[in-house]
Amino acid sequence: MLAAMPESAPSPRSTGGAPTRSGGDACPGTLRLHRADDGALARVRVPGGVLTADQADALLAVAERFGDGELHLTSRGNVQVRGLGADCGSGPAELLTAAGLLPSAAHERARNIVASPLAGLDGRPALRTWLTALDRLVCGSATAAGLSGRFLFALDDGRGDVDALGADVTLIAEGDGGLLRVGAGDAVFPVSAAEGPRAALLAAEAFLRAARDSGAWRVKDLPDAARAALVAEVAEVTRVVGAVTRPGTVHRPRPHTATAPRPGPVSGPHATAISVGVPLGRLAPRQWRLLTGTARRYGGELRLTPWRGVVVPGPFGQNGEAAAAEVLRATAAGLITGPDSPWTGVGACVGRPGCAKSLADVRAEAGAAVGPVGRLPVYWSGCERRCGHPHGEWIDVVATPDGHRISHVRGERPEPRATVRDDPSALAAAVAEARA
Repeated sequence: MLAAMPESAPSPRSTGGAPTRSGGDACPGTLRLHRADDGALARVRVPGGVLTADQADALLAVAERFGDGELHLTSRGNVQVRGLGADCGSGPAELLTAAGLLPSAAHERARNIVASPLAGLDGRPALRTWLTALDRLVCGSATAAGLSGRFLFALDDGRGDVDALGADVTLIAEGDGGLLRVGAGDAVFPVSAAEGPRAALLAAEAFLRAARDSGAWRVKDLPDAARAALVAEVAEVTRVVGAVTRPGTVHRPRPHTATAPRPGPVSGPHATAISVGVPLGRLAPRQWRLLTGTARRYGGELRLTPWRGVVVPGPFGQNGEAAAAEVLRATAAGLITGPDSPWTGVGACVGRPGCAKSLADVRAEAGAAVGPVGRLPVYWSGCERRCGHPHGEWIDVVATPDGHRISHVRGERPEPRATVRDDPSALAAAVAEARA
Protein backbone atom coordinates (compact mmCIF):
# COMPACT_ATOMS: atom_id res chain seq x y z
CA MET A 1 0.00 0.00 0.00
CA LEU A 2 1.32 3.42 -0.89
CA ALA A 3 2.17 5.83 1.89
CA ALA A 4 -0.22 8.76 2.09
CA MET A 5 0.45 12.39 2.75
CA PRO A 6 -1.87 13.52 5.57
CA GLU A 7 -4.12 16.52 5.18
CA SER A 8 -2.44 19.85 4.53
CA ALA A 9 0.91 18.23 3.82
CA PRO A 10 3.04 20.37 1.50
CA SER A 11 2.79 19.53 -2.19
CA PRO A 12 6.09 18.70 -3.89
CA ARG A 13 6.95 21.25 -6.55
CA SER A 14 9.60 21.65 -9.20
CA THR A 15 11.31 24.97 -9.78
CA GLY A 16 9.04 25.55 -12.76
CA GLY A 17 5.90 25.46 -10.64
CA ALA A 18 4.71 22.01 -11.74
CA PRO A 19 4.72 19.23 -9.15
CA THR A 20 7.30 16.48 -9.04
CA ARG A 21 5.52 13.21 -8.15
CA SER A 22 6.91 9.84 -7.28
CA GLY A 23 3.56 8.09 -7.73
CA GLY A 24 -0.18 8.50 -7.89
CA ASP A 25 -2.31 10.30 -5.34
CA ALA A 26 -2.41 7.96 -2.35
CA CYS A 27 -4.43 10.25 -0.09
CA PRO A 28 -6.47 7.94 2.17
CA GLY A 29 -10.22 7.70 2.34
CA THR A 30 -12.79 5.31 3.71
CA LEU A 31 -12.27 2.74 0.96
CA ARG A 32 -8.55 3.33 0.41
CA LEU A 33 -6.82 2.98 3.75
CA HIS A 34 -3.34 4.17 4.70
CA ARG A 35 -1.05 1.79 6.54
CA ALA A 36 0.46 3.64 9.53
CA ASP A 37 2.65 2.36 12.33
CA ASP A 38 -0.36 2.08 14.64
CA GLY A 39 -2.51 0.20 12.12
CA ALA A 40 -4.56 1.24 9.11
CA LEU A 41 -6.03 4.74 8.92
CA ALA A 42 -9.36 5.73 7.35
CA ARG A 43 -10.22 9.33 6.56
CA VAL A 44 -13.93 10.07 6.41
CA ARG A 45 -14.86 13.18 4.44
CA VAL A 46 -17.52 15.27 6.18
CA PRO A 47 -18.51 18.07 3.76
CA GLY A 48 -18.77 21.34 5.65
CA GLY A 49 -18.00 19.40 8.83
CA VAL A 50 -21.76 18.88 9.28
CA LEU A 51 -22.89 15.73 11.08
CA THR A 52 -26.23 14.61 12.41
CA ALA A 53 -26.21 13.01 15.84
CA ASP A 54 -26.90 9.61 14.24
CA GLN A 55 -23.95 10.03 11.86
CA ALA A 56 -21.74 10.95 14.81
CA ASP A 57 -22.85 7.73 16.52
CA ALA A 58 -21.90 5.76 13.41
CA LEU A 59 -18.40 7.25 13.38
CA LEU A 60 -17.88 6.28 17.01
CA ALA A 61 -19.15 2.78 16.29
CA VAL A 62 -16.51 2.41 13.57
CA ALA A 63 -13.77 3.67 15.90
CA GLU A 64 -14.76 1.44 18.80
CA ARG A 65 -15.54 -1.68 16.79
CA PHE A 66 -12.65 -1.59 14.35
CA GLY A 67 -10.12 1.07 15.45
CA ASP A 68 -8.40 2.48 18.52
CA GLY A 69 -11.65 3.92 19.91
CA GLU A 70 -10.71 7.57 19.39
CA LEU A 71 -11.86 9.99 16.71
CA HIS A 72 -9.21 12.28 15.27
CA LEU A 73 -10.27 15.63 13.78
CA THR A 74 -8.32 17.00 10.82
CA SER A 75 -7.44 20.46 9.55
CA ARG A 76 -10.26 20.19 6.98
CA GLY A 77 -13.06 19.35 9.38
CA ASN A 78 -12.88 15.66 8.49
CA VAL A 79 -12.53 12.65 10.78
CA GLN A 80 -9.83 10.00 10.89
CA VAL A 81 -10.16 6.59 12.48
CA ARG A 82 -6.80 5.09 13.38
CA GLY A 83 -5.62 1.68 14.47
CA LEU A 84 -7.85 -0.28 12.09
CA GLY A 85 -6.98 -3.96 12.02
CA ALA A 86 -6.13 -5.89 8.88
CA ASP A 87 -9.27 -7.95 9.40
CA CYS A 88 -11.73 -5.01 9.42
CA GLY A 89 -12.74 -5.79 5.83
CA SER A 90 -15.73 -3.85 4.53
CA GLY A 91 -17.22 -3.34 8.00
CA PRO A 92 -16.34 0.38 8.39
CA ALA A 93 -17.61 1.23 4.88
CA GLU A 94 -20.88 -0.62 5.47
CA LEU A 95 -21.56 1.29 8.70
CA LEU A 96 -20.70 4.64 7.11
CA THR A 97 -22.78 3.94 4.01
CA ALA A 98 -25.81 3.12 6.15
CA ALA A 99 -25.34 6.44 7.98
CA GLY A 100 -25.21 8.45 4.73
CA LEU A 101 -21.52 9.27 5.09
CA LEU A 102 -20.45 7.43 1.94
CA PRO A 103 -22.91 8.47 -0.80
CA SER A 104 -20.57 7.68 -3.70
CA ALA A 105 -17.71 5.22 -3.71
CA ALA A 106 -16.18 6.93 -6.76
CA HIS A 107 -16.23 10.38 -5.15
CA GLU A 108 -15.57 9.73 -1.47
CA ARG A 109 -12.09 11.30 -1.54
CA ALA A 110 -13.25 14.24 -3.69
CA ARG A 111 -15.80 15.48 -1.12
CA ASN A 112 -13.34 17.90 0.48
CA ILE A 113 -15.49 20.91 1.38
CA VAL A 114 -14.84 23.24 4.30
CA ALA A 115 -17.43 25.81 5.36
CA SER A 116 -17.61 28.65 7.87
CA PRO A 117 -18.69 26.75 11.01
CA LEU A 118 -20.75 29.63 12.43
CA ALA A 119 -22.62 30.30 9.18
CA GLY A 120 -26.24 31.21 9.83
CA LEU A 121 -25.77 31.39 13.60
CA ASP A 122 -24.42 34.87 14.29
CA GLY A 123 -26.05 37.05 11.68
CA ARG A 124 -24.05 36.09 8.58
CA PRO A 125 -25.56 34.10 5.71
CA ALA A 126 -26.36 30.43 6.08
CA LEU A 127 -24.47 28.19 3.65
CA ARG A 128 -26.45 24.95 3.85
CA THR A 129 -28.07 25.39 0.42
CA TRP A 130 -24.64 25.88 -1.17
CA LEU A 131 -23.14 22.97 0.77
CA THR A 132 -25.89 20.51 -0.13
CA ALA A 133 -25.89 21.56 -3.79
CA LEU A 134 -22.10 21.45 -4.19
CA ASP A 135 -21.76 18.03 -2.59
CA ARG A 136 -24.56 16.71 -4.80
CA LEU A 137 -22.96 18.18 -7.93
CA VAL A 138 -19.51 16.79 -7.10
CA CYS A 139 -20.91 13.31 -6.45
CA GLY A 140 -22.88 13.51 -9.71
CA SER A 141 -19.93 14.47 -11.90
CA ALA A 142 -17.95 11.66 -13.47
CA THR A 143 -15.16 14.17 -14.14
CA ALA A 144 -14.98 15.27 -10.50
CA ALA A 145 -14.20 11.70 -9.46
CA GLY A 146 -10.72 12.41 -10.82
CA LEU A 147 -10.00 15.16 -8.29
CA SER A 148 -7.10 14.54 -5.95
CA GLY A 149 -7.89 13.77 -2.34
CA ARG A 150 -6.04 17.03 -1.56
CA PHE A 151 -8.16 19.30 -3.78
CA LEU A 152 -10.21 21.59 -1.54
CA PHE A 153 -13.46 23.54 -1.90
CA ALA A 154 -14.32 26.27 0.61
CA LEU A 155 -17.65 27.96 1.34
CA ASP A 156 -17.17 31.24 3.21
CA ASP A 157 -20.07 33.19 4.68
CA GLY A 158 -18.23 36.50 4.15
CA ARG A 159 -16.23 36.63 7.37
CA GLY A 160 -13.05 35.38 5.66
CA ASP A 161 -12.34 32.47 8.00
CA VAL A 162 -12.22 29.62 5.51
CA ASP A 163 -11.34 31.93 2.61
CA ALA A 164 -7.97 32.25 4.36
CA LEU A 165 -7.34 28.50 4.25
CA GLY A 166 -6.00 28.56 0.70
CA ALA A 167 -8.62 26.36 -0.95
CA ASP A 168 -8.48 25.55 -4.65
CA VAL A 169 -12.02 26.79 -5.31
CA THR A 170 -13.74 29.17 -2.90
CA LEU A 171 -17.29 30.53 -2.85
CA ILE A 172 -17.74 33.67 -0.74
CA ALA A 173 -21.17 34.97 0.20
CA GLU A 174 -21.62 38.64 -0.67
CA GLY A 175 -24.90 40.51 -0.73
CA ASP A 176 -27.54 38.53 -2.61
CA GLY A 177 -24.95 36.47 -4.46
CA GLY A 178 -21.37 35.40 -4.11
CA LEU A 179 -17.82 35.55 -5.35
CA LEU A 180 -15.92 32.66 -6.92
CA ARG A 181 -12.18 32.47 -6.28
CA VAL A 182 -9.88 30.02 -8.08
CA GLY A 183 -6.60 29.35 -6.30
CA ALA A 184 -4.89 31.94 -4.14
CA GLY A 185 -5.23 34.93 -6.47
CA ASP A 186 -7.21 38.02 -5.53
CA ALA A 187 -9.28 37.98 -8.77
CA VAL A 188 -12.80 36.72 -8.10
CA PHE A 189 -15.85 36.28 -10.31
CA PRO A 190 -19.26 37.61 -9.18
CA VAL A 191 -21.76 34.73 -9.34
CA SER A 192 -25.44 34.38 -8.58
CA ALA A 193 -26.38 32.62 -5.36
CA ALA A 194 -28.35 30.00 -7.27
CA GLU A 195 -25.52 29.16 -9.67
CA GLY A 196 -22.61 29.47 -7.25
CA PRO A 197 -22.22 25.73 -6.56
CA ARG A 198 -22.38 24.90 -10.28
CA ALA A 199 -19.75 27.55 -10.97
CA ALA A 200 -17.53 25.95 -8.30
CA LEU A 201 -17.90 22.52 -9.91
CA LEU A 202 -17.15 23.94 -13.37
CA ALA A 203 -13.99 25.54 -11.96
CA ALA A 204 -12.88 22.18 -10.51
CA GLU A 205 -13.54 20.39 -13.78
CA ALA A 206 -11.60 23.10 -15.64
CA PHE A 207 -8.70 22.53 -13.23
CA LEU A 208 -8.58 18.86 -14.16
CA ARG A 209 -8.26 19.80 -17.81
CA ALA A 210 -5.52 22.30 -17.00
CA ALA A 211 -3.68 19.72 -14.89
CA ARG A 212 -3.75 16.99 -17.51
CA ASP A 213 -0.20 17.59 -18.73
CA SER A 214 1.43 18.63 -15.45
CA GLY A 215 -0.09 16.03 -13.14
CA ALA A 216 -0.87 18.76 -10.58
CA TRP A 217 -3.07 17.82 -7.65
CA ARG A 218 -3.95 21.38 -6.60
CA VAL A 219 -4.24 24.77 -8.30
CA LYS A 220 -1.09 26.02 -6.59
CA ASP A 221 0.85 23.13 -8.19
CA LEU A 222 0.09 24.29 -11.74
CA PRO A 223 2.81 25.99 -13.77
CA ASP A 224 2.20 29.73 -14.00
CA ALA A 225 1.00 29.62 -17.61
CA ALA A 226 -1.46 26.81 -16.90
CA ARG A 227 -2.79 28.63 -13.84
CA ALA A 228 -3.43 31.78 -15.90
CA ALA A 229 -5.15 29.71 -18.60
CA LEU A 230 -7.32 28.07 -15.93
CA VAL A 231 -8.57 31.42 -14.64
CA ALA A 232 -9.39 32.48 -18.22
CA GLU A 233 -11.29 29.25 -18.87
CA VAL A 234 -13.28 29.58 -15.64
CA ALA A 235 -14.26 33.11 -16.69
CA GLU A 236 -15.54 31.76 -20.01
CA VAL A 237 -17.42 28.67 -18.83
CA THR A 238 -19.16 30.51 -16.01
CA ARG A 239 -20.20 33.23 -18.47
CA VAL A 240 -21.58 30.70 -20.95
CA VAL A 241 -23.79 28.97 -18.37
CA GLY A 242 -24.98 32.27 -16.95
CA ALA A 243 -23.48 31.84 -13.51
CA VAL A 244 -21.59 35.15 -13.61
CA THR A 245 -23.73 38.14 -12.68
CA ARG A 246 -21.54 40.67 -14.47
CA PRO A 247 -18.62 40.35 -16.88
CA GLY A 248 -14.99 40.50 -15.82
CA THR A 249 -13.45 39.99 -12.42
CA VAL A 250 -13.23 42.00 -9.25
CA HIS A 251 -10.39 41.98 -6.77
CA ARG A 252 -10.69 40.83 -3.19
CA PRO A 253 -7.40 39.93 -1.48
CA ARG A 254 -7.53 36.70 0.46
CA PRO A 255 -7.46 37.27 4.24
CA HIS A 256 -4.15 36.47 5.94
CA THR A 257 -5.62 34.83 9.03
CA ALA A 258 -7.99 31.89 9.31
CA THR A 259 -9.72 32.47 12.63
CA ALA A 260 -11.28 29.64 14.60
CA PRO A 261 -14.58 30.20 16.44
CA ARG A 262 -13.96 31.50 19.94
CA PRO A 263 -14.50 28.71 22.50
CA GLY A 264 -17.64 29.19 24.59
CA PRO A 265 -21.23 30.28 23.92
CA VAL A 266 -21.89 31.90 20.56
CA SER A 267 -24.92 34.20 20.49
CA GLY A 268 -26.55 35.65 17.41
CA PRO A 269 -29.85 36.97 16.14
CA HIS A 270 -30.92 33.58 14.80
CA ALA A 271 -29.50 30.97 17.16
CA THR A 272 -27.20 30.24 20.05
CA ALA A 273 -24.42 27.70 19.76
CA ILE A 274 -21.56 26.35 21.80
CA SER A 275 -18.04 26.10 20.47
CA VAL A 276 -15.37 23.84 21.92
CA GLY A 277 -11.79 23.16 20.95
CA VAL A 278 -10.37 19.64 21.02
CA PRO A 279 -6.82 19.34 22.38
CA LEU A 280 -4.64 17.98 19.56
CA GLY A 281 -7.80 16.98 17.71
CA ARG A 282 -8.24 13.72 19.68
CA LEU A 283 -11.70 12.86 21.01
CA ALA A 284 -12.07 9.95 23.40
CA PRO A 285 -15.38 8.04 23.30
CA ARG A 286 -16.58 9.77 26.48
CA GLN A 287 -16.00 13.22 24.98
CA TRP A 288 -17.61 12.31 21.66
CA ARG A 289 -20.68 10.93 23.45
CA LEU A 290 -21.03 14.09 25.50
CA LEU A 291 -20.99 16.26 22.38
CA THR A 292 -23.28 13.93 20.46
CA GLY A 293 -25.71 13.77 23.37
CA THR A 294 -25.75 17.57 23.60
CA ALA A 295 -26.49 17.80 19.88
CA ARG A 296 -29.28 15.25 20.11
CA ARG A 297 -30.84 17.03 23.06
CA TYR A 298 -30.85 20.43 21.38
CA GLY A 299 -30.38 21.12 17.66
CA GLY A 300 -29.54 17.60 16.45
CA GLU A 301 -26.35 18.66 14.65
CA LEU A 302 -22.59 18.95 15.15
CA ARG A 303 -20.23 21.00 13.00
CA LEU A 304 -16.58 19.97 12.90
CA THR A 305 -14.26 22.90 12.27
CA PRO A 306 -11.01 23.11 10.27
CA TRP A 307 -9.33 24.13 13.55
CA ARG A 308 -10.01 20.76 15.19
CA GLY A 309 -12.99 21.97 17.14
CA VAL A 310 -16.73 21.31 17.34
CA VAL A 311 -19.68 23.70 17.15
CA VAL A 312 -23.04 22.50 18.47
CA PRO A 313 -25.85 24.77 17.19
CA GLY A 314 -28.94 25.38 19.32
CA PRO A 315 -31.73 26.21 19.82
CA PHE A 316 -31.14 26.20 23.56
CA GLY A 317 -34.46 27.75 24.56
CA GLN A 318 -35.39 31.28 25.63
CA ASN A 319 -32.32 31.75 27.84
CA GLY A 320 -30.04 30.55 25.08
CA GLU A 321 -26.69 31.88 26.27
CA ALA A 322 -27.22 30.79 29.87
CA ALA A 323 -28.29 27.33 28.73
CA ALA A 324 -25.28 27.05 26.43
CA ALA A 325 -22.97 28.03 29.29
CA GLU A 326 -24.52 25.30 31.42
CA VAL A 327 -23.95 22.78 28.63
CA LEU A 328 -20.32 23.88 28.42
CA ARG A 329 -19.84 23.25 32.12
CA ALA A 330 -21.40 19.81 31.76
CA THR A 331 -19.31 18.84 28.75
CA ALA A 332 -16.02 20.36 29.79
CA ALA A 333 -14.37 16.95 30.18
CA GLY A 334 -10.97 17.83 28.81
CA LEU A 335 -12.30 20.09 26.05
CA ILE A 336 -11.35 23.71 25.41
CA THR A 337 -14.40 25.68 26.53
CA GLY A 338 -12.91 29.15 26.92
CA PRO A 339 -10.08 31.31 25.58
CA ASP A 340 -8.12 31.01 28.83
CA SER A 341 -7.46 27.27 28.39
CA PRO A 342 -3.73 26.53 28.18
CA TRP A 343 -4.52 24.30 25.19
CA THR A 344 -5.87 27.22 23.17
CA GLY A 345 -3.91 27.51 19.94
CA VAL A 346 -1.84 24.34 20.50
CA GLY A 347 -1.72 21.78 17.69
CA ALA A 348 0.44 18.86 16.59
CA CYS A 349 0.70 16.16 13.97
CA VAL A 350 0.24 12.55 15.06
CA GLY A 351 3.99 12.05 15.65
CA ARG A 352 5.42 8.90 17.17
CA PRO A 353 4.43 6.11 17.56
CA GLY A 354 1.73 6.48 14.91
CA CYS A 355 3.93 7.81 12.11
CA ALA A 356 7.14 6.14 10.97
CA LYS A 357 8.51 9.39 9.54
CA SER A 358 8.20 11.29 12.82
CA LEU A 359 11.36 11.93 14.83
CA ALA A 360 9.57 12.54 18.14
CA ASP A 361 6.38 12.02 20.13
CA VAL A 362 5.34 15.60 19.46
CA ARG A 363 1.89 15.24 21.04
CA ALA A 364 3.48 14.32 24.34
CA GLU A 365 6.01 17.14 23.95
CA ALA A 366 3.25 19.63 23.20
CA GLY A 367 1.40 18.53 26.33
CA ALA A 368 4.51 18.84 28.47
CA ALA A 369 5.11 22.36 27.15
CA VAL A 370 1.55 23.63 27.66
CA GLY A 371 1.59 26.82 29.71
CA PRO A 372 0.08 30.30 29.71
CA VAL A 373 -1.96 31.16 26.61
CA GLY A 374 0.29 32.69 23.98
CA ARG A 375 -0.49 35.46 21.53
CA LEU A 376 0.27 33.17 18.60
CA PRO A 377 -0.81 29.58 17.99
CA VAL A 378 1.87 26.92 18.02
CA TYR A 379 2.10 23.78 15.90
CA TRP A 380 4.39 20.83 16.63
CA SER A 381 5.58 18.66 13.75
CA GLY A 382 7.48 15.39 13.94
CA CYS A 383 9.33 15.96 10.66
CA GLU A 384 9.88 18.49 7.91
CA ARG A 385 6.62 17.60 6.16
CA ARG A 386 4.72 19.48 8.88
CA CYS A 387 1.47 17.66 8.08
CA GLY A 388 -1.72 19.41 9.13
CA HIS A 389 -0.03 22.72 9.91
CA PRO A 390 -2.24 25.83 10.23
CA HIS A 391 -2.45 28.79 7.87
CA GLY A 392 -1.60 32.41 8.47
CA GLU A 393 0.76 33.22 11.33
CA TRP A 394 1.98 30.74 13.91
CA ILE A 395 4.96 29.40 15.82
CA ASP A 396 6.37 26.36 14.07
CA VAL A 397 8.12 23.69 16.17
CA VAL A 398 9.74 20.95 14.09
CA ALA A 399 11.54 17.90 15.45
CA THR A 400 15.02 17.42 13.99
CA PRO A 401 17.50 14.55 14.40
CA ASP A 402 19.20 16.37 17.29
CA GLY A 403 16.43 18.47 18.85
CA HIS A 404 13.81 20.98 17.72
CA ARG A 405 13.76 24.04 15.46
CA ILE A 406 11.44 26.89 16.41
CA SER A 407 10.36 29.41 13.75
CA HIS A 408 7.86 32.23 13.38
CA VAL A 409 5.75 31.69 10.24
CA ARG A 410 4.09 34.67 8.58
CA GLY A 411 4.27 34.49 4.82
CA GLU A 412 6.39 32.27 2.63
CA ARG A 413 9.63 32.33 4.67
CA PRO A 414 9.66 31.13 8.30
CA GLU A 415 11.80 33.30 10.56
CA PRO A 416 14.11 31.14 12.72
CA ARG A 417 13.73 31.87 16.42
CA ALA A 418 15.64 29.16 18.27
CA THR A 419 17.18 25.70 18.06
CA VAL A 420 16.86 23.59 21.19
CA ARG A 421 18.73 20.35 21.85
CA ASP A 422 17.25 17.57 23.95
CA ASP A 423 16.17 19.65 26.95
CA PRO A 424 12.39 19.59 27.66
CA SER A 425 12.52 22.55 30.07
CA ALA A 426 14.49 24.72 27.66
CA LEU A 427 12.16 23.69 24.83
CA ALA A 428 9.02 24.66 26.77
CA ALA A 429 10.58 28.00 27.73
CA ALA A 430 11.66 28.74 24.15
CA VAL A 431 8.18 27.95 22.78
CA ALA A 432 6.49 30.14 25.41
CA GLU A 433 8.83 33.02 24.60
CA ALA A 434 8.20 32.66 20.86
CA ARG A 435 4.39 32.59 21.33
CA ALA A 436 4.48 35.71 23.48
